Amino acid sequence: MHDADDPIVVGFPLRGEWAVPNTPGTRVPSHGTDALGSRFAYDFLQMDWQRAGWPCYRASFLRYLLLGVPIDSCYCYGEAVYAPCDGTVVGVEADWPERTHARLLSDARRAARNSNFDPEVGDVRELAGNHVVLRCRDGVYAALCHLRPSTVKVELGQVVAQGELLGGVGHSGNSYYPHLHFQLMDDPDLTCAAGLPCAFASYEVFERGAWKKVREGVPTAVDRIRFLA
Repeated sequence: MHDADDPIVVGFPLRGEWAVPNTPGTRVPSHGTDALGSRFAYDFLQMDWQRAGWPCYRASFLRYLLLGVPIDSCYCYGEAVYAPCDGTVVGVEADWPERTHARLLSDARRAARNSNFDPEVGDVRELAGNHVVLRCRDGVYAALCHLRPSTVKVELGQVVAQGELLGGVGHSGNSYYPHLHFQLMDDPDLTCAAGLPCAFASYEVFERGAWKKVREGVPTAVDRIRFLA
């Protein structure tokens, strides 16, 4: 049985620079709940580190608040998502629609409604959107969620290698703006899974003007990180 001091180590599922606003490196549960296997989940998005507030979109905050911003103006929209481990695809959704804009107020209302999600009557795609679930090994499954429609490259039952392309970052499901939600869990069914702690085999963090290599690390919410294949 793994705990936060004994995380399962997997490969990084993205390339380039990223921020991690929700991460078990800062709080557990990272998303404020243990539901849907999300206790140790990560959210990855890209920011403009040179602009005040580190926005994740090419627009003003006022426009985001009042009118919303087109999702293709968000920095990470469409970025490639890769398999974090060798595994078998045991869950996949490829064609759930996504909203064309990121809008703070309407997306917040949607998130509030989804906080009362009932797996007996609800559709998990309302939360996860387009997603891939990989069986990494017995009792360990990886979920990669909110993918862009029609970008998913794998099929149910397909065997994949670590680093293989799975799809693209999108805005489907319960999402404030395009990002990748990533988690490990003990069951392939999101509605009943428990989250498992996870660390990444290698990445770099920007500290004091330079990139520093990290091995088997858990990034925090203030880290600027990158992964170069």
